[in-house]
Amino acid sequence: MATNKIITGAHYGLRDWLAQRITALVLSSYAVWLIARTFMIDGKIGYGAWAEIFVPAYAKVFTLLTLTALLYHVWVGVRDIYMDYIKATSIRLALQVLTIAALFSYAYWAIIILWRV
Repeated sequence: MATNKIITGAHYGLRDWLAQRITALVLSSYAVWLIARTFMIDGKIGYGAWAEIFVPAYAKVFTLLTLTALLYHVWVGVRDIYMDYIKATSIRLALQVLTIAALFSYAYWAIIILWRV
């Protein structure tokens, strides 16, 4: 009696779990850094003061690293939701493609905004 079990590979759960934890650490450290930088602003917080935080190159690089971590964190979570709850392969694939397209467009938009500062 043959079984029709689909084998997708080994250790995917551990890799995804570890990726979620590492990206969460990056996101947490960025939040702490951003809050600390905000408290260092003298006077009224406005667009100029806020934009000045992102002028140094290290701030832009840290922000891009965090953006990459955020997008990967989102992708792993949403992909797992799709795999767990959407059984139709064609619908799941379409949703995954749309999610990837949305995440890339968010990344492009964020890079444009960041480099204008």
